[in-house]
Amino acid sequence: MADDVRRWSDELARDPASLVFLPLGETLRRQGQLDLALKIAMRGLERHSHNPDAHDLLARIAVDRGELQRAFDEWDMVLRLTPDHVGALKGMAFVRFQQGNTPEAEQYLQRATEKNGGGDAEVAAALANMRGAGRGKRAAGGGARDASESNAHSGSPLPRPAPLTPHPAAALFADILGDHEQTALLLDDQGLVLAGIYVDGNGDDVGDEVGAELSGVSDSARRATRHLDIGEWRAIILETEVAVVTMAPSKSDGLLVVAASKATPLGLVRRVLDRCLERARQWLEAGR
Repeated sequence: MADDVRRWSDELARDPASLVFLPLGETLRRQGQLDLALKIAMRGLERHSHNPDAHDLLARIAVDRGELQRAFDEWDMVLRLTPDHVGALKGMAFVRFQQGNTPEAEQYLQRATEKNGGGDAEVAAALANMRGAGRGKRAAGGGARDASESNAHSGSPLPRPAPLTPHPAAALFADILGDHEQTALLLDDQGLVLAGIYVDGNGDDVGDEVGAELSGVSDSARRATRHLDIGEWRAIILETEVAVVTMAPSKSDGLLVVAASKATPLGLVRRVLDRCLERARQWLEAGR
């Protein structure tokens, strides 16, 4: 990969109009060199302003930089140039979901499904995630109203709402993940699912199956680290053919599992894992 970066950089230096800025910028983005990737993408766009792949690259860089609206605008430009661009529709869905606009996010994903003939497993998984989260939020909203009415009738003051009250177990990590290419699962010490969902390529929740397979991971990791005398284990990162899977110990010998597409930078996956761990800790300490 380092040789590719060097070769592309040399070619771009020789020919500033070369399209090698596309793979170069994407590689730098995946390596977490966002400022340099942005500079490469912007210079490329100056010469190829009507290239949809250039705008798509800039959008993905913007997402990694936390500039969601800029990413949305770039993907909107991609659609203007290439109306059938499924990646742009998926990206716009991600941004709207992150912004709390789930209905519009579903619309973009539905359009992506139609453009792709319904055969995109990632889109199917995304729709399942969003619709599951939506049902959870509606259920949580009803529960909050019931609790408020009960307190009102009892004459006691309304309690200060806990930060995690709006999140039912299935959608506990939904607002953290956002990206339809990520999923998270919280397991107890027996591998039973406590919260979250694990969606496979067909959009099905296979959390119970995953939990059963991983039921002994925490014990094995603990024995290995003690045998090597390297302290307590903190995380395991596995890279499969289709995903990057990270695992970390949670309260009471539980396990948190976060999976993301292979295109997701490892740094971003680890940040998501850390945020999910904190959410799980708060949720467990609050008595679920």
